[in-house]
Amino acid sequence: MNVGTASFVKSSAVVKECPPPEYPEYAFIGRSNVGKSSLINSLVNQRSLAKTSSTPGKTQLINHFIINEKSDPWYIVDLPGYGFAKAPKKERHKWADFIREYFLFRESLMGAVVLIDARHTPQRIDLEFMEWLGENDIPFIIAFTKFDKLSSAQRNKNMANYQKEMLKTWTEMPMCFYTSAETGFGKPELLNFIGETNQFFGED
Repeated sequence: MNVGTASFVKSSAVVKECPPPEYPEYAFIGRSNVGKSSLINSLVNQRSLAKTSSTPGKTQLINHFIINEKSDPWYIVDLPGYGFAKAPKKERHKWADFIREYFLFRESLMGAVVLIDARHTPQRIDLEFMEWLGENDIPFIIAFTKFDKLSSAQRNKNMANYQKEMLKTWTEMPMCFYTSAETGFGKPELLNFIGETNQFFGED
């Protein structure tokens, strides 16, 4: 699938303020500073559609971006990162509440794209979040970010460790994509998956 156009639609503080659920959408989420905004910008061929920052926790709202609006529209949804963020505890709890509400009740959600930094060992907060998605029957895929930062040997070792850890809980691995916002590695595969999944939008 090609991305022809991509534009910001709106930011929402609560789920009821989100755009009408008329197009398929994919929620991008991960730990703070995982490279979420950079990957979104890479996917849509823009430098600053999603705002990047070296400060963890920059995203604090539900941000909708419409892709290919005039042909086959769909949404990328940029959600606040979970985990460490330089924000008051009360604010972080508020994010958690509306993130749960979004995943549980957003009718047009096709699934979550859980971003995980490929350089790190499995983190409990990532594993627990994916377990929560599974317990609530919310489809998700994993997008490992910053894959270009690893040697081939490191890639193989880290991915084997991740698979070993996840298979302690899951009967099989979720679908995984390996990406780099800098080089574009993995971008065609991730976009093609979204394009194929869009065909099922509206089916019961």
